[in-house]
Amino acid sequence: VQLQASGGGWVQPGGSLRLSCVASGFTFKWYAIGWFRQAPGKEREVISCNSYTEGSQYYSDSVKGRVTISRDNVTNTVYLQMNNLKPEDTAVYYCARRRNQLCGVRTETYDEWGRGTLVTVSS
Repeated sequence: VQLQASGGGWVQPGGSLRLSCVASGFTFKWYAIGWFRQAPGKEREVISCNSYTEGSQYYSDSVKGRVTISRDNVTNTVYLQMNNLKPEDTAVYYCARRRNQLCGVRTETYDEWGRGTLVTVSS
């Protein structure tokens, strides 16, 4: 099982980035995939999740309205489109596979993790 996140970088406040998470080694469509972030000195938090089988998405209050999660079950990729980025969005972003098809907010219920990609929002 592998998940690989990419697409991070530096962006000015108000800018946009699209993160990608490519998965392999498991039946992708059967699992919910989440996006997390961890800022310096803070705990890792879930910000979004997509469940294909349930047809549902989750967004945390901190990103709701600015972020859109989507997935492509042909390429086994989950995307996170982030708009109107703020300095407080600066963090390492991770994608992770949940242990089943349902989205959840508890970090310990995600069993496979990709390496993070750094997002820096500053002027």
